[in-house]
Amino acid sequence: MIDFNNASFLKLRPVPGDAYAPMLTPMLIDGEQIISSYQSIRDGVVFTNKRIFAVNVQGLTGKKKDFTSLPYSRIQTFSVESAGVIDLDSELELWFSGLGKVKFEFTSECNVTEICRFISQNVL
Repeated sequence: MIDFNNASFLKLRPVPGDAYAPMLTPMLIDGEQIISSYQSIRDGVVFTNKRIFAVNVQGLTGKKKDFTSLPYSRIQTFSVESAGVIDLDSELELWFSGLGKVKFEFTSECNVTEICRFISQNVL
């Protein structure tokens, strides 16, 4: 489970949508589809049409993984910070009802506006 006091996923870059499919497909419900996937050095974030999966790789070998399901219906508010001239990373902060805040930091090659629009469609 994510530690909501210190939850942040840094330097996320886009990866092919099928990168996490073998791991997540058994957990998806009927009609749920992977929309986009992002990966840091070890951890990852997957957006589906129903929720966000935060994938936390654990241990030295990385065989042990923690999957946290973050449903869009629990998002109370969110904040997006776009990339600048010096700071090339974009940030997305999500506040979940009864849980706390999660921060995702995306590299400059990610379209954070598209991610924001997708979240808005599922939250508003």
